Amino acid sequence: MFIDNRTRMLHILDAARDAVSFAENRTRNDLDTDKMLSLALVRCLEIIGEASSRIAKQRRDELSHIEWSKMVGMRNRMIHAYFDIDLDIVWDTVTMDLPVIIAQLEEIIQSEPEG
Repeated sequence: MFIDNRTRMLHILDAARDAVSFAENRTRNDLDTDKMLSLALVRCLEIIGEASSRIAKQRRDELSHIEWSKMVGMRNRMIHAYFDIDLDIVWDTVTMDLPVIIAQLEEIIQSEPEG
């Protein structure tokens, strides 16, 4: 099934919003004690990376201010080194990087026609 770039960006936006929402009113230490939280955040980052990898290269090049390769790289690291995930990096990504990505994607999606 073909999924267009805009829909993929919506998938990224949804997963990013979910991750930020899950982390709201939480602390970094909660990742050490709340397995469900850490698994949920990791899964959101995996979705973000997978959807990023499926956006057409031409479109990623047009939107070069977005760090697509970092999102894809994080996904690959989490999938292939699942036993060695650095929760400090997960926390920093969710609390510092995702709000920026959310703002960037909201602006892009608003300016793109549907379909």
